[in-house]
Amino acid sequence: MKAIGKFIIVEAINEEVKSNSGLLMSGDEVSRLRYKKSKVISSGTDVTAIKDGDTIYHEARSGHQMKIDTNTYGVILERDVIICM
Repeated sequence: MKAIGKFIIVEAINEEVKSNSGLLMSGDEVSRLRYKKSKVISSGTDVTAIKDGDTIYHEARSGHQMKIDTNTYGVILERDVIICM
C-alpha cells in the first residue's frame, strides 16, 4: 500500500493521557483532544519532510478512516501534521 501525492496513511497510537493532577483520562475525554498521535505507514509521493515509520501528531478531525483487511487506517494530508518525531 502506497500513498500518492500529499496524502499520508497513518495508524493510530493509543496512549494513556494523564491530567495535570495525575489522573488518567477516560477514552471519551481523550477523543475530545485536538491532536492525535499516529505512526506513519506510508507517506505520499509528494511528501518530503515525513517518512514511513515516523511518529506524528496531527489534527484529530482531519482526514478519514479506511479499513484494509482487518486493520483500520487514517488518511490525512501533509498540511494536517503538527509535529513529526
